[in-house]
Amino acid sequence: MDVIFGNLDLWSLAIRNTLLVFLLGGVIALGLGVLVGAMRVSPVPIARGVGTLYVNIIRNTPLTLVFFFFVLGYPALGLPKMDPLALSILAIGVYTATYVAEVLRAGINTVPVGQAEAARAIGLPFGQVMGIVVLPQAFRSVVPPMMSVFIALLKNTTVAAGFSVAELGALRATVNDAAGRPGSPMEVLLWVAAVFVVLVLLLSLVQNRLEKKWRIVR
Repeated sequence: MDVIFGNLDLWSLAIRNTLLVFLLGGVIALGLGVLVGAMRVSPVPIARGVGTLYVNIIRNTPLTLVFFFFVLGYPALGLPKMDPLALSILAIGVYTATYVAEVLRAGINTVPVGQAEAARAIGLPFGQVMGIVVLPQAFRSVVPPMMSVFIALLKNTTVAAGFSVAELGALRATVNDAAGRPGSPMEVLLWVAAVFVVLVLLLSLVQNRLEKKWRIVR
């Protein structure tokens, strides 16, 4: 346990940054993913085209390259300065949004077409049809795959370690680079793996609760 209590400051910072990247990146991914998912099923050809282009380009680009663009390419564009943590949150959010959009699009396709047509027949515009009628039902049907996306997002936070973010993926190097810190590299990695297992189990519990709460009776 010395590897934890002897490096408590480093563990606290690493866990805090990992959770920040996960939670804030997840918020961006969910918000952007809902928007792109709606665009993918929009009756407007331009919206469908933009949504399809976004998904095909970002989803087929390796996550590391997306990080390179945000962390290294963003400053070169002369835009307002942001620290590596904020840029990593944006990178992982923009990347994960493509998977959220595709999972949500699959859920939208499970909603009977007649319900959307009935909503349009009473005069609801597309935005209200999606927000009031379609999306609430779509979310209920995609809880397991959506949680799988967020579990993958949690594990993908380790990519930020290669871009100057002091999160769990960087902890091995941080501990062993600091003089007098207890713990071998393998010991640190095993504890990092244990922390991720605990976090994933917590997400699985959330998934089970949501499935029970939103279970669709067929």
